[in-house]
This record gives sequence, structure tokens and C-alpha cells, in this order.
Amino acid sequence: MTSLPYHGLRLLAVHAHPDDESSKGAATNAKYASLGARVLIATMTGGEAGDILNPALLQSPKASRDIAGLRREEMAAAAAALGADHVWVGHVDSGLPDGDFDNQTPPGCFYRVPDEVAMLPVVHIIRTFRPQVVTTYDELGGYPHPDHIKTHAVTMAALKAAADADSHPELGEPWQVQKVYYNQDLSAKKWITIHEKMTEAGLESPFADHLEDFKKRDNARRNWLSTRIACSEFFPARDRALLSHATQIDPEGGFFSASRKAARTYWPTEEFELAVDLTEREPLTPDVDFQEHDLFASVTFDDGRRVPAEGMLPDSPTGEDTPAEDTAHTESETPA
Repeated sequence: MTSLPYHGLRLLAVHAHPDDESSKGAATNAKYASLGARVLIATMTGGEAGDILNPALLQSPKASRDIAGLRREEMAAAAAALGADHVWVGHVDSGLPDGDFDNQTPPGCFYRVPDEVAMLPVVHIIRTFRPQVVTTYDELGGYPHPDHIKTHAVTMAALKAAADADSHPELGEPWQVQKVYYNQDLSAKKWITIHEKMTEAGLESPFADHLEDFKKRDNARRNWLSTRIACSEFFPARDRALLSHATQIDPEGGFFSASRKAARTYWPTEEFELAVDLTEREPLTPDVDFQEHDLFASVTFDDGRRVPAEGMLPDSPTGEDTPAEDTAHTESETPA
């Protein structure tokens, strides 16, 4: 019996809150899990500061009494929908203050914990799970939330420490991650392209009121969509995962429904930015989008085998090199 092609490969996805894993890279993770890779989601905080965003649960005694406990149940259901394993890192949700994060986040929250302390459980996770690939957020967090920005800093510090035999040997044997990616599901290019395509088709775009925000994000940081994963067949799985977070998602919400429909029609892929590449292949050309179609391209298995430089996934749902914004397939989720 032939094993699945990605058996022996491991991907660690580091996120800030429960529900982030279902709106950023979720279909990619589900695809790799289905192909034999082990996928582990590490959630930095418990989402304790999250509001109840689904009107149907506003009167729920459980949601109002124990939102942290309910979000743990939601997270378990979401991980199961994606075929992934899950671990809580154990930090406390910082909330989203209106002003200065340094002064307005509460004492003891994730954002306030020094990086060298906050990274310790992540170092242990990396050394125990031994991923070849890690995904997380860029230095701006993907969008300006203190826990997302902190997740970037802590993850990058943990990656460095995990590879250093002299750093915290009590946390396990050192492990060198071969590739690190930033999630770019929230890239301005993606949502502006979808808006433009809908407008050209004479359709009302749900993103018209968000264009200035997208453009501000693009001006703050020009994202490199180095890697595009064709994963539209797993959009239903990521929708199920996202809807598992019932406290956070209103399934009848206009923006959720409209953005999901628009994305499945005009952008049937998920994008990542290559941040660290320690494989032996030729480097990618900086700032050229869509060069890579497999996060595990050129990665070395534990037994010394190597994934081909071109990867083992097709570069589009049809196997043809068609720009993501010009193809149409099924299911997606909210961009925020």
C-alpha cells in the first residue's frame, strides 16, 4: 500500500486567537492534512477578550458566563473540520484597545509578556513537533491587532531559539525549521482584485466601503504573494471550521456571506509570503508573486528524501498556470 505523498512532513501553523486558524490558511492546512502531512495549530491565546459577534448567541447563558470555555469547544470543532491537531500555548488574550497598545492592554496579557518569556512554550512545541514548515503572521500582524503583532515577534524568536542547542536545553532537543511563511489571506491585492472583478462584471461589491482600509494596509506594507496554494476543494472544510466559531461568526451576516461568495468566484487560492528558506534550492525572485505552489517545495524529509523544487501540488485547481484572480471555484470565508 502506497502511503500518502506528504506522509512524514509536518506543518505548524501559529495563530493568535481561536478562529484565526479558520480564516487564514485554513484550506491549505486541510489540503496538506488530507495528503498525509501532520498539521498542528498552535493558538497563542484563549480568546478570552473576544466579544460575542453572533446575534443568535447574545442571550446564550453559556456564552455570557464562560466565553473562554465555549471558545475552547469551538476550537476543537474547528480543528477537527480541518483534520488538524491543536495545542493551546496558554497566553491571555490582550483585547483590542483603541489607542496605544503599550499603555492600554491589560497587565498580564499576551502583549505585555516579554518575548523571551512568551516564546518558551513555543520553543517546546517546535522541538517536540519538529515541523519542516511554520506559518505565522508578518511583522504588522496581517492587521493591527496587538496579539497578531506579538505572535509574529514571539514566533520568530522561538524559531531562532529552537534551533540553538545552547538555548533552553530543558525544552527539548534543538530543531531547525526549514521554511517559514507569513499568511497573506488579508493581502490588499486579493481584496482589491476581487472588488475590481465584481465591478467589471456589473456586480455590487461588498468591499467598496473597505477600499481605503485595504489601500492603507498596502501602503503600510507591500505584501509579497510568493506562494499560492490551489485549495478550492477544501473551501467547504474551512467554512465549516470558521462556522464552528459560532460566537465569532454570524452565518447570516451580509459581509460574511458576500465575501465568501465573492472569494470562491474570483480567488480560489490561498497565499503566503516566504519569510525564511533554508533549503538548498535557488532563491525565489524577490517581490515576484505566485512563483511557488507548494509550501513544502524543496523541503527535506527526516529520511533524507527531498520534495522536488517544483513541489508536489498542481499550481492551480485545473493544473494549469492560470492567475488566481481569473479562475472561479467553490466556497471561501470572511477576509477579516
